[in-house]
Amino acid sequence: MNTMKTFLLMGVLTVLFVSIGGALGGQSGMTIALFFAGIMNFISYWWSDKIVLKMYGARELTRTDAPDLFRMTEELTQRANLPMPKLYMIEGDQPNAFATGRDPQHAAVAVTKGITRLLSRDELRGVIAHELAHIKNRDILIGTIAATFAGAISYLANMAQWAMIFGGRSSDDEEGSNPLAGILMMILAPIAAMLVQMAISRSREFLADETGAQMAGNPLSLANALRRLHAGSERIPMHATPATAHMFIVNPLSGGSFMRLFSTHPPMEERIARLEAMVYGSPVR
Repeated sequence: MNTMKTFLLMGVLTVLFVSIGGALGGQSGMTIALFFAGIMNFISYWWSDKIVLKMYGARELTRTDAPDLFRMTEELTQRANLPMPKLYMIEGDQPNAFATGRDPQHAAVAVTKGITRLLSRDELRGVIAHELAHIKNRDILIGTIAATFAGAISYLANMAQWAMIFGGRSSDDEEGSNPLAGILMMILAPIAAMLVQMAISRSREFLADETGAQMAGNPLSLANALRRLHAGSERIPMHATPATAHMFIVNPLSGGSFMRLFSTHPPMEERIARLEAMVYGSPVR
């Protein structure tokens, strides 16, 4: 089922990418966009995890670097019947984490230095279980592909904006191109990419919370972790890109009510209430 979702996502993003190319460059723009979309689909499937890890300067950990983190992860993977993922550390103060990779055999879990300082062992165990749940549910590839395409679409829209400001085109340069359509695409394309991220991320976070809580055996530890991570992410900024925000366990981007409206994550209060309901039987109000 997730394989079908992955190919459907790649198809939707390819159509969006080609549509932008057509709006900005007519028939030749569509051809060029289709060519680059094919390359991006190939790169996204095989190397998008490495791209995201490198983007955040993640350093692969050895057992000597973090023996307790390795023991914790090994225990959880054995309970979930998963292969041991590679573990990475991001040198950042904001407490956060994400999982990436194309399948459970090629997965990685990255944590920030801030999360290891903030959370108790049980809370960190709940977070690692949440990330392993993403791997078990096989939605890490979908999230990583969405991040790659969203970043490329935003970059393309920015390039088109500067091209129209400084370069422009004569009316007969590209038959079939439409300047008004190009302007609309520059505005709507990043929004469309963000909506795709939201559709993917919001549903998968609830499932990963539930699966991770069952894996760790203590929903309240994950609920407490989410509460502290949410407060920490609001207080401590992180140099994260909007294209990859949906990959993190909590939104790394701080902002006002407008940003929350378009958040790639479901409301934290609802996530916590669902986890507490697993223990108490009804949402805690």
